[in-house]
Amino acid sequence: MLISVIKGKGFKYRQTLLSKTVLEELRAYYKTYKPKVYLFENSNFNQYSASSVAKIVDRAAKKAGNIKKVTPHMLRHSFATSLLESGVSLRHIQSLLGHSSSKTTETYTHVCSNHFKLIKNPLD
Repeated sequence: MLISVIKGKGFKYRQTLLSKTVLEELRAYYKTYKPKVYLFENSNFNQYSASSVAKIVDRAAKKAGNIKKVTPHMLRHSFATSLLESGVSLRHIQSLLGHSSSKTTETYTHVCSNHFKLIKNPLD
């Protein structure tokens, strides 16, 4: 249940997780649109630009009732934070996000440090 991302953020190749739900949606999408070159392509069979993807994500958020601006990077950040909060190692998250440096991935650890307050100290 992996998906290959070609020319993703940083024009890097990586593999990341594919959920069963998304797989079913992708199969239906593929049958309907029958893409030629890219899985998601415009009417000229070219890949979408970063600004087009940003508009699509923002429209979907608004359609879902979110009044705040949402960006593809926010989705990426939420994915990484959720993995970290679920106990996935930084090394695995680094690989899934395609980070060359572990320092880049470590920026997500500050988000989870807020959860330390919720942990009951066994010494208390």
